[in-house]
Amino acid sequence: MSVVRREQSLLFESSVGGLATGLAQFYKSEPSAWVGWPGIPLSRIDDKEKRAIRERLMKESCHPVFLTGYEVDHFYHGFANRTIWPLFHYFPLHTVYNKVFWQVYENVNEKFADAVAGLVRPGDKIWIHDYHLLLLPELIRRRKPEAAIGFFLHIPFPSYELFRLLPWREAILRGLLGADLVGFHTESYGRHFIESASRILGVQAGPGRIRIGPRTVKVGAFPMGIHFERFSSASSDPRVRREVEKIEKRCVGRKIILSVDRLDYSKGIPQRLEAYELFLEKHPAWREKVTLIMIAVPSRVSVPTYAQLKKSVDESVGRINGRFGTIGWVPIWYHYRALPFESLASHYRAADVCLVTPLRDGMNLIAKEYLASRDAGDGVLVLSEMAGSAAELGGSILVNPNNVEEMAEAVKEALSLNPAEQVRRNEPMRRLIESHTVVRWARDFLAALVEARNGQRVL
Repeated sequence: MSVVRREQSLLFESSVGGLATGLAQFYKSEPSAWVGWPGIPLSRIDDKEKRAIRERLMKESCHPVFLTGYEVDHFYHGFANRTIWPLFHYFPLHTVYNKVFWQVYENVNEKFADAVAGLVRPGDKIWIHDYHLLLLPELIRRRKPEAAIGFFLHIPFPSYELFRLLPWREAILRGLLGADLVGFHTESYGRHFIESASRILGVQAGPGRIRIGPRTVKVGAFPMGIHFERFSSASSDPRVRREVEKIEKRCVGRKIILSVDRLDYSKGIPQRLEAYELFLEKHPAWREKVTLIMIAVPSRVSVPTYAQLKKSVDESVGRINGRFGTIGWVPIWYHYRALPFESLASHYRAADVCLVTPLRDGMNLIAKEYLASRDAGDGVLVLSEMAGSAAELGGSILVNPNNVEEMAEAVKEALSLNPAEQVRRNEPMRRLIESHTVVRWARDFLAALVEARNGQRVL
């Protein structure tokens, strides 16, 4: 849950994003507490409002860690999203190495450690999420040596050759190794982590484990799932059906290609647009017979790299529409905004093809949501080899997102697949997504954490 100010009032809204949305179902079903930043800096609230926020969030089993605007700028916008995010997504030229960012990142992780330590009781399991809190496992271990601590990274862990560029690499590895279990979406990310720990820290390591002092840290792959039923049953919602009809009516006689992303340089949006332009250029018979609906969700608008990306995307969309558009046809419908669930589900249902072509992605749940929404088993997923979900979704048309020509031909192939072939490809993937839900993912991780912690006690 996040707190936002609207004039003189504070509003409490459900948090957005893959992690918050994905864990909401599990978190509500188990006795648990959620510790996090509430989304509003201390400079925007007074002491009375701070108390009110704490009391309101605690009713939802949420415990706020309040941060100043300075901390948000340097910890979140700074080290997390200008250092860790680009480097871990294989964009070293976008990576900023700033000592002040690092110092504030350390201080904020200490704040979280104090907050968690104040809540933990014997027998509790602590599950830490993502790149904002890479130091937290070790910090909690110092305060609670007997605690069961798990960490899950939702973004890629880069190869040793990239990770070693980080000036604070030893501290980050030691931070993560405070956990009993470190989880990733794919086995390859885990192997990168083990290699980095072995080569940088000189620790003993083997498949799925790292020995540090008297402790053995387990390392595992836990591919995150989605709330399958929510997407598969969306077609029964009258609002979804009405919007699907509206989209199909506007695109009558045309195939619909869907693209949904946060506006982030890791998502490969400029390359995807270039591929679509090349497809229209090389296959003129498809002009006026296809529409690309591109939904770009605003993201980190205060970071200069993202502002530059938006300008580039805006210009590319304008160029393609200007070059190929006719009086009755706009090649790209471009929506720069987030969509509510019903509208997103409607677009999944209406789309004949979904393009998911990130340059690098930890998992990418859009691919799974699209397949879950196709209850007839039809539709075609074009998926980047660089997405973590590619390891599970082999029935999709896999592409190298840096190969524009290959992507252009994949679009043509996807539009030309007959319905029987679509079902043949999709049904095994849908069965996997249906059985490996986000709740199963959470329970599997926590069960592995208990096993890892019990293993420490018998050493």
